[in-house]
Amino acid sequence: MTAAAPASRPTIIEVEGLRIAFPGRHGPTEVVRGISFAVGSGEILAIVGESGSGKSVTARALVGLAGPGAQVSAEALRLSRHGGESVELLGLTERQWSGIRGREIGFVLQDALVSLDPLRTVGREVGEPILTHALVPRSEVGKEVETLLARVGVPDPAMRAAQYPHELSGGLRQRALIASALAARPRLLIADEPTTALDVTVQQQILTVFGGLAKAGHGILLITHDLAVAAQLADRIAVMQNGELVETGPAGEVLRNPRHEYTQRLLSAVPGAATRGRWLSAPGLRPVKAQPDRLEPILAMHDIAVSFARPDRGVTHAANGVSLEVYRGETLGIVGESGSGKTTIGKVALALRRPDEGEVLFRGLPWSQPSERLRRPLRRHIQTIVQDPLNSFDPRYTVQRIIEQPLRLHTGLGKAERAERVQELVRLVNLPPDILGRRPTTLSGGQRQRVSIAQALASEPDLLICDEPVSALDVTTQAQVLDLLISLQHRLGLAMLFISHDLGVIRHMSDRIAVMKDGVIVETGPAEDVFSAPKHAYTRRLLEAVPRL
Repeated sequence: MTAAAPASRPTIIEVEGLRIAFPGRHGPTEVVRGISFAVGSGEILAIVGESGSGKSVTARALVGLAGPGAQVSAEALRLSRHGGESVELLGLTERQWSGIRGREIGFVLQDALVSLDPLRTVGREVGEPILTHALVPRSEVGKEVETLLARVGVPDPAMRAAQYPHELSGGLRQRALIASALAARPRLLIADEPTTALDVTVQQQILTVFGGLAKAGHGILLITHDLAVAAQLADRIAVMQNGELVETGPAGEVLRNPRHEYTQRLLSAVPGAATRGRWLSAPGLRPVKAQPDRLEPILAMHDIAVSFARPDRGVTHAANGVSLEVYRGETLGIVGESGSGKTTIGKVALALRRPDEGEVLFRGLPWSQPSERLRRPLRRHIQTIVQDPLNSFDPRYTVQRIIEQPLRLHTGLGKAERAERVQELVRLVNLPPDILGRRPTTLSGGQRQRVSIAQALASEPDLLICDEPVSALDVTTQAQVLDLLISLQHRLGLAMLFISHDLGVIRHMSDRIAVMKDGVIVETGPAEDVFSAPKHAYTRRLLEAVPRL
């Protein structure tokens, strides 16, 4: 199946019959199987699919970075350079590739904090490609850097150029990375999941930047698992599954009338207004939803205030007069931009951060002020599920030992009883028994998240604090994890405090919603009321920024 560029657009890159394989124990394993596509000038082609579908390795192959041992072949892998000269990319030496990367093809990665050099200022990072390719005199590099930063929407570019990556917000770091990719004036820009970790308003700003670049004549290859992002930005969409393109076409046509079963499944798994009250992973079925017990809150916060000292000797108010309640069997969703105070509230709920003012009650008992020694007997009843459980797991431990840890800490069960309980938990989160002997690094993202849920449930908690628990997962894996949480809530009567920047996920999961801005809850109410008739201007701005299918 070919995703050809429209005839009206000059083709920048043409890929025919691309195949990529890696060495394996039993011979080469093919991860990309004969795909063909093209990207034209001023066009955005989105390649969408799940993790492991071959999207990212395809993108990396276009800049000669497919990976150690990669076997790359194609009928054609042709790039139109500046000036119209055509070059075949297969077989280039590393020296020849250095003239292609940056100058002809820019590459924007997902995690700007990892991609940007922490020891260099933003100005030096963005200026390096300009110096490498001698595009302007050395004396004019600083001015060119400021122009590039302004072009991608960085405010006060002269000041930001002098800062280091850790001094910038996530959105500004991502814009700096885009500016660096544009510095050598490439015709083609490849963006691999450039908005996955960003909140909805920053994501919208980055998408606007890409839209402007396309209008200026850049070709853009967007790699994403977010169909809503592809819907908003792309001219054409190519759907990838198991190393093959299963469906391609104009974005509107693919999204409105998907022909392939896999595309239909991807679309049905996207959470939002239409998915409330039904399974995401089985759209024809409706789950039995837990009924909240409104008699007494399991968690109550009263006038919580938390502040942090800044390096410039100022103060950041991460929470200011926050009051909320969570009841048994209920999900309270907390939404807001990065820096709004969501995660701080989660830490206060877990008693990992003592508030400067206010009081927290858990199960009707004082929770925030007592010593940890007095809190310890209640610890088992409040657990957390985080965004990236891999960082919280000991890589030396097997899955068996990871899930067993809370049982060792919080119960008096013997070895045989603990082993039996671990088996029950593994079945509860729909994992195969043979996974118990494996280590976390050998698991997929969805499997690791299920192990994290099993570990959290081991001590039979009353409340789960879910802090961005699915933001790193592709859409179908996300659907399975969200369905699992809803099912467990009904079966076990769990209360959940669900923190996320993804408004579609929040709308699908929550009974009530609290919207946070600058440490303050600006609006709260039943989920559908907040989404259908938002009262606060900030809530309306958040909802307007959500990409829509």
